[in-house]
Amino acid sequence: MPLALLALAVGAFGIGTTEFVMMGLLPNVADDLDISIPVAGHLVSAYALGVVIGAPLLAAVTAKLPRRRVLIGLMVLFVVGNALSAAAPDYHLLMAARFLSGLPHGAFFGVGAVVATGLVAPERKARSVSLMFLGLTVANIVGVPVATAMGQQLGWRATFLAVSAIGLAAIAALALLVPADHAHGDAAGLRGELRALRSVPVWLALGTTVAGFGALFSAYSYITPMLTDTAGYAESSVTLLLALFGVGATAGNLLGGRLADHSLRGTLFGGLISLAVVLGFFPLLMTAAWSAALGVVLLGMAAFTTGSPLQLMVMEKAAAAPSLASSANQGAFNLANAGGAWIGGLALAAGFGTT
Repeated sequence: MPLALLALAVGAFGIGTTEFVMMGLLPNVADDLDISIPVAGHLVSAYALGVVIGAPLLAAVTAKLPRRRVLIGLMVLFVVGNALSAAAPDYHLLMAARFLSGLPHGAFFGVGAVVATGLVAPERKARSVSLMFLGLTVANIVGVPVATAMGQQLGWRATFLAVSAIGLAAIAALALLVPADHAHGDAAGLRGELRALRSVPVWLALGTTVAGFGALFSAYSYITPMLTDTAGYAESSVTLLLALFGVGATAGNLLGGRLADHSLRGTLFGGLISLAVVLGFFPLLMTAAWSAALGVVLLGMAAFTTGSPLQLMVMEKAAAAPSLASSANQGAFNLANAGGAWIGGLALAAGFGTT
């Protein structure tokens, strides 16, 4: 595989770390800022809403620029947003900084997916996208647990400074490893990208992303209190359990990419059915420590089996103009993130408990 995929994976690693680490730090942030855990959960939604807005907006604004330059610029914005998160003195400014951090997320994965598939043969497109997403899933094995432990020991602000440093490393990798390209698209090309978003099959694909991952995030956004309050784990054990989620997600991502190159529709159907089954049994799995650990692995594997296939499906439905639709799918992922976290927070506030 081309080394440029490694650069994309480094950027994905940083983005995955900052996206998911807030779930592990919710109790710490809530205590430090004197807010409840459900209110702190809205910080997850703020990041996700930044993705939803930033994905199509930044993809459209940068439609005529060289893709390597776009990717580097998006990571610069990522670094700024995370540095501001570390410096935020109160809840409202942290909310704004998290929103800013989310703005480049969708466009990075959207443009990155187009770059990744352009580097390989047609029969390896799904695997190329899964290798970029590998950075996202490995973040759940290494980045999120380490960042969570850092936040618990040094304070949550140190976590966002470390994430900013990862962003700087990604900028260097993109500049060195991604091939230079010419400006892509023109006014007509941008209109073509916008026309692709009016396609019913594209919207059906985006809706599939929202529904599937909305179900995931309604549970995963509150995984820390589930594990501590229901399954009986100590807070210090959450780091390892988040790593287990990452192991499952990485396995599912690689499996989904390989299977989707043979049967895209079959992989999506099987992955979504598996996710529904795991979520259906999740309350039962949370009743004991050993089964909770198993449930976390299965949740990550089932969800991320569908990640790269969903991305590729949207790109195929908008084949003539994939960049904006690909970025919009990342917005759909994070609309699911925001909606799932919000619905989960409502359930907690209503007294239903974490399971």
